[in-house]
Amino acid sequence: MNQFLQTEREGAVLVVRMNAPETRNALSDPGQMQEFVDLCQAVNLDNSVKALVLTGNGSAFCAGGNIKDMHTRGGIFGGAPHELRNNYRNGIQRIPLSLYNLEVPVIAAINGPAIGAGLDLTCMCDVRIASSKAKFAESFIKLGIVPGDGGAWLLPRIIGLPKASIMALTGDTIDPAQALSWDLVTDVVEPEELLPKAMEMAQRMAANPAHGLRLTKKLLREGQHMRLDSLLELSAAFQSLAHNAEDHLEAVSAFIEKRSPDFKDC
Repeated sequence: MNQFLQTEREGAVLVVRMNAPETRNALSDPGQMQEFVDLCQAVNLDNSVKALVLTGNGSAFCAGGNIKDMHTRGGIFGGAPHELRNNYRNGIQRIPLSLYNLEVPVIAAINGPAIGAGLDLTCMCDVRIASSKAKFAESFIKLGIVPGDGGAWLLPRIIGLPKASIMALTGDTIDPAQALSWDLVTDVVEPEELLPKAMEMAQRMAANPAHGLRLTKKLLREGQHMRLDSLLELSAAFQSLAHNAEDHLEAVSAFIEKRSPDFKDC
């Protein structure tokens, strides 16, 4: 089987492309899910990677679950109820646990439709930039099923519960303009501008010290479900690490000396 995730390095930024254009990058195969898990583990162990851009090859970003597999009860959609439950838990649900908790910033460059699990995949990222050809739908209800990959937790935290309820309970598709007005995406650009825009943002993030980037992202994630006093305790612990990093001293020296910093990512 061909590798689903294609990777390419541009300096400290890793570009990842889902590569199954014949299925519109649908997610149903356990091997695809394992690739996401392996990718995230590899990036977390590689301090030279400071940001990641996720996009899709072909006309779609990701069409969600493969409906043909649903029809034939193939892929993760087969088996008795207890088997299907474990297919989700041991399959696609490993993607949000891995990608959402990836230590480096992730920018979704949404080149086309992001439907169902494809929309939820964008919500696992830190920033979403859309092509004018993109479309968005939390469309599980249209097939008589529920968001099985964390969408009911992810989407309300990005656009708020009322708007997430509209998307999840109607299954309606929204266009890039509406996605922008609902803060689902930060920018809408023409297709040829999408990857350069995403890369420009990724490079701005990657210009900062790797250690500080990873600690800051962790705080942002933990802050979504922590009490303020608990987050302050964690922030103090992280700050003690950051203050003792060589790159912090370099950043302060560069500021005082009015020069560009030379970070060593340590």
